[in-house]
Amino acid sequence: MATVPPPAYATITASLLEHGTVLSLVLNQPKANVLSMAMMTDLRDALTAYRDQPKLKLVIVRGAGKDFSFGASVPEHLKENAPRMLSEFHGLIRYVASYPVPIAALVLGRCLGGAFELALACHLVFATPSAVFACPEIKLGVIPPVLAVLGAHRLGAPTAERMVMTGAELSAAEAHARGLLVELLPKENDGLDTLALPFVLEWYRKTLAPVSAFSLREATHAARHGSGILACLAEPLIAAERRYVERLLPSHDGNEGIEAFLAKRPAVWVDA
Repeated sequence: MATVPPPAYATITASLLEHGTVLSLVLNQPKANVLSMAMMTDLRDALTAYRDQPKLKLVIVRGAGKDFSFGASVPEHLKENAPRMLSEFHGLIRYVASYPVPIAALVLGRCLGGAFELALACHLVFATPSAVFACPEIKLGVIPPVLAVLGAHRLGAPTAERMVMTGAELSAAEAHARGLLVELLPKENDGLDTLALPFVLEWYRKTLAPVSAFSLREATHAARHGSGILACLAEPLIAAERRYVERLLPSHDGNEGIEAFLAKRPAVWVDA
């Protein structure tokens, strides 16, 4: 199958690197690179366009500018939008997690909410020293379903539970210590993504470039099916999404935090 140039997208930039063996996807809506439903669609379309390229060995997802992404769109968390947003987002998470070649998240700056959950679903994560990971949903009166079901597999249960219940941040050094990161980039690679990308490409040349693309797909399939990651994104995530829609969305506090954030006022909780 011939390699074709990546099509143009509204919210991301796609390009082929390393003689067509690496697909670069840039979340290109700075400064926040909000993971809107439009961006979710673009990401999935771009991944689909190259899914069956036999020479593809790695996909790198990164954010334009100094931050990876602030996460999903807050207005799309409103009661009338949330069910569709959750369904599309969880579909993207499953698609990324089951992708036939490794997907690497290259994280600079803030990686929050749904963006952190997207990174958790990736096969590989790289980060610069200033990177910060968090799911602050509890502070808005809601929860992060993907972190709730996937976090224990990628971070360990105690860390995942603390982050779900408190919205606590995880530094790049802490993420590396917990095994999430493939590499913590040297300090001189911090800052703009143009400085960090060459480090990941050099890692690729040493590790994945020399191996068979066919065998790498088999290894990726075996690792993901053997780890339990895909299983937790099936029924457990379906159940978490259902509970979100059936319990949080009809509640006062499940809407108050989002509405207060958009109105730039303190939330008034009634604990129900």
